[in-house]
Amino acid sequence: MAGEVQFDRTDIRLLAEIQRDGRATNAELATRVNLSPSACLRRLQRLESEGVIVGYGARLEPRQLRLGLQAFVRVQLEKHDQAAIGHFVDSVQGWDEVVACHALTGDMDYLLHVYVRDLEHFS
Repeated sequence: MAGEVQFDRTDIRLLAEIQRDGRATNAELATRVNLSPSACLRRLQRLESEGVIVGYGARLEPRQLRLGLQAFVRVQLEKHDQAAIGHFVDSVQGWDEVVACHALTGDMDYLLHVYVRDLEHFS
């Protein structure tokens, strides 16, 4: 496939390290993958420019945010035309409780991953 990103073992190790510890400094990453800091930075910049690394974020503890209930909700749409799908997607994007929405195949159309305070708020 033209334009396909090529990875070597060092790229894979670097990606694993950045996923494990996104707050690691470039110097720390370089040491972990046996590169000089400048070579490590060049690789990171290449992986970013090629769209392999698309951002950095924090993992949050839901219970500390008083979100004690995690649920997966299966959704089946009555209609499958563009208007119905668009309306569903627009609605879901407005729900703070939904952290992910996955399209499915089979008897259900979507799987929502939600966090809420408790069972009462889930209803």
